[in-house]
Amino acid sequence: MGEMINTINVDYTYSHEENQKVELVLNNVNLKVDKGEFITILGHNGSGKSTLAKHFNALLLPAGGTVFIKHMDTSDENYRWDIRQTVGMVFQNPDNQIVATIVEEDVAFGPENLGILPSEIRERVDYALKVVGMYEYRKHAPHLLSGGQKQRIAIAGVIAMKPECIVLDEPTAMLDPIGRREVLDTIKKLNKEEGITVILITHYMDEAVESDRIVVMEKGNIVMDGSPKEVFSKVEKLKEVGLDVPQVTELAYELRAAGVNVRQDILTVDECVDELARLINNAEL
Repeated sequence: MGEMINTINVDYTYSHEENQKVELVLNNVNLKVDKGEFITILGHNGSGKSTLAKHFNALLLPAGGTVFIKHMDTSDENYRWDIRQTVGMVFQNPDNQIVATIVEEDVAFGPENLGILPSEIRERVDYALKVVGMYEYRKHAPHLLSGGQKQRIAIAGVIAMKPECIVLDEPTAMLDPIGRREVLDTIKKLNKEEGITVILITHYMDEAVESDRIVVMEKGNIVMDGSPKEVFSKVEKLKEVGLDVPQVTELAYELRAAGVNVRQDILTVDECVDELARLINNAEL
C-alpha cells in the first residue's frame, strides 16, 4: 500500500512559563501508518494523542526524532506546503472551522486560497459536498445546521483540498448520538470508497471498533497497537490505563469472570447475540 506516516523516536515537550517546568508529552514514539488505513488513537486526557496528531501535518515539530509524511521530513520547511496539502485536519468544534455564511462558500474557502481555477473549485466543492451527503444544503447558512451537519461541512472543506490523509481530533465530542453516527458514517465512506487514509482520535469505544487498527497511548507512549479484536480483548490492561471497552465487550468480560465460556473478542451487539445463541443451543443439545 505504501507509507503515509512514519514517526521515528519522536519526543515533544511543553514548557510551563509560570514554574519553568518542562513536561515530556511524547516519549520516543514510533508509529507507521500505511496509505488507505483507518486508525483510531485512544488515550485519556493528557496521554499525548492530540499532540501526536498535530505532528502529522507539521502544526507541531518534534523536539527529538523525525516525522515523515510520504517520506517528507516535517522539519524541512521546503516540504511544509506539500505536507499540509497531503494531510488535512478536522477538529472538535466545527464552529471554529466554518468561516463563511453560505455552505458552498465555506467549502470553497480552502481551494480559493490555493489559487485554484474557479471551474475546478466548483467541481471540488460539489464533489466534497456529495461525498459527505450535504450537497442539497449547499445554499444554506451553516449556523442553521445541526452539529452533525456542521461537522460534515467542516470535513467537506478538508476534502475539497484533496488530501490523501485526514486526521480527525475528537470530531464527535460535541455531538448527539445522531450527529455522531452521521460523522462516523462519513469517515468510513471516505476511507472505504474514496481511499483516504483516516486517523481518528476519539473517547468513544464504539467508534474505535469500526477502524482497522487501534493505537493506545498512555503518558506519551504507545502502549498497545493492534486490531480492534486484539486490543479490546485485553480488558484489564485497558482499564489499567483508564480506558473503557465497548459495552458488549464488557458484558462478555463479566460473563467470563462468572464462569460462562464466551469468546473474549466480542465487539458488537450482533456478535454478542450470536455467541449467546450458540451457548444456549449447545446447552440444549
